[in-house]
Amino acid sequence: MTGDRLTKAAVAERALRLADEEGLEAVTVRRLAKELGVTPMALYWHFKNKDELLLGMVDHALSGVRADPEAGDPWQKRLRTVVETVVGVMRAHPSLSTLLHAVDKTRTESFNRATNDTLALLTAAGFTVEEGYWVASYLLNGCIGMVGAQPGCPPGLPSEQEPEWRRQKRVQLEGMPADRFPMMIELATSYRDEPDLDRYYAFCADLLISAVETTAAARRSAPR
Repeated sequence: MTGDRLTKAAVAERALRLADEEGLEAVTVRRLAKELGVTPMALYWHFKNKDELLLGMVDHALSGVRADPEAGDPWQKRLRTVVETVVGVMRAHPSLSTLLHAVDKTRTESFNRATNDTLALLTAAGFTVEEGYWVASYLLNGCIGMVGAQPGCPPGLPSEQEPEWRRQKRVQLEGMPADRFPMMIELATSYRDEPDLDRYYAFCADLLISAVETTAAARRSAPR
């Protein structure tokens, strides 16, 4: 990848894929230059050091997260779209949750824009700006937890090994003492088939948004 194709977005995207495949520690300017078939100096046009590169990765990953406060949909629907978009990005880039904790997110345009848009929605819902920021932080961490707790086999497990992994997990749970862990034994049945991830993510999004809706409604009905 040389010349006009070596854009800032292309560098950030390749860095994200490298982090997804081998972990964030694998991302260095030298290694990334090798992956892209260029010299390290070629990357310095876009990122002067690794810190700038990591920030660029976050900025690129979150570039599609928007919550247009001028759209006609209710704030709840627009907020859910934000949550679903963030979850989609995190599912596409498993390294993103670690990356978000490794850098100062507020130094990126995309994070600040997404946060600003979300705060506009939340203030329209009746929260103060400070409370809105608390809610936005809750939602972001909820998205991270949602993806991290995704049911099913461990990431990277070959598909042909998944049935055996589920069988072993089921046997492990079924072997627990019935008098102490009856519900864990009942949970074992959920490992018979592949998890319904669409249902899982829809359920978790409902859980996050309903908490915000309930809190907003309680504030509107509380005596002033």
